[in-house]
Amino acid sequence: MERYDRSVSDVMHDILRNLQDIMRSEIRLAKAEVREESQKFRAAGALLAAAGIISLFALFFLLFTAVEALALVVPGWEATLIVAVGLIVVSGVLTAIGVRVLNRIRTPPARTVENIRESIRWAKTQLK
Repeated sequence: MERYDRSVSDVMHDILRNLQDIMRSEIRLAKAEVREESQKFRAAGALLAAAGIISLFALFFLLFTAVEALALVVPGWEATLIVAVGLIVVSGVLTAIGVRVLNRIRTPPARTVENIRESIRWAKTQLK
């Protein structure tokens, strides 16, 4: 059995240095993974944006078709007015729903704020 002439402090120093190296490596790995995933998110975002733009064009053409179809039954101006009023009604309903959802959102989160306040109170009592 070999005997090493290293002190405990040298061994501890090596262990700490190895731990630092491991942590740095893990951080580099995490950064690489985040970079890779963010590139995927960018690609997905671009595809979703393109789909959204195409959907807007499709909606425009559907509305135009609705106006043209109604124009076969009523005058053109009336058909356009009917479709516009329908869109305003749908927009109003969606706006009302959106406002209702926004009003339910609590900012900042009440439980988190209370937990932070409790932690501060506890820390103050510990310092006294």
